[in-house]
Amino acid sequence: MTREAFIARLREGLRGLPPQAVADIIADYEAHFADGEAEGRSEADVAKALGDPDRLAREIRAESTMARWREERSPSAAASAVFAVLGLGAIDILVLLPILMGIAGAIFGLAVAVVVCFFAGAVVFAAGPFVDPPGGPVTAILAGIGIMAGSASGGAVLTIVSIGLMNALVWYGRLHYRLLKPALES
Repeated sequence: MTREAFIARLREGLRGLPPQAVADIIADYEAHFADGEAEGRSEADVAKALGDPDRLAREIRAESTMARWREERSPSAAASAVFAVLGLGAIDILVLLPILMGIAGAIFGLAVAVVVCFFAGAVVFAAGPFVDPPGGPVTAILAGIGIMAGSASGGAVLTIVSIGLMNALVWYGRLHYRLLKPALES
């Protein structure tokens, strides 16, 4: 995504905020692009590092309404803050939950496959000397060891992926907690 496209989508998402606040926010993101350009990074790399501009706009709008509520402490400001955070959360539930359910299902399926493959390798290893497999008993023993080693490696990779996914979810949750923390502390 180019700088212009990113800024245009961000500006569109911030529509309705005070013009000075929008100008300050846009100036901040323009500075990010300028800093990235000075470091030799492409506009696409900087835009990717900054994230989805629509999502950023929703988070900034939620932060803005939370700040307004902290300053005014009025019912309308509180309602705006609640709806902004709920809107952010509703989008998360509608978009993120189905994706997470699919990923969790795939991880569970792969975990079951890893366990089944490990036990299948153990059966091939243990039964190899007592049956007449093609290639002889040594081939069956080595094949069993190979299947068990492959499934153990697959389990290790699956564990690393699961830990990475959990870390990403924790980071994502902290992002939202950062929005709510000032309201929770008061």
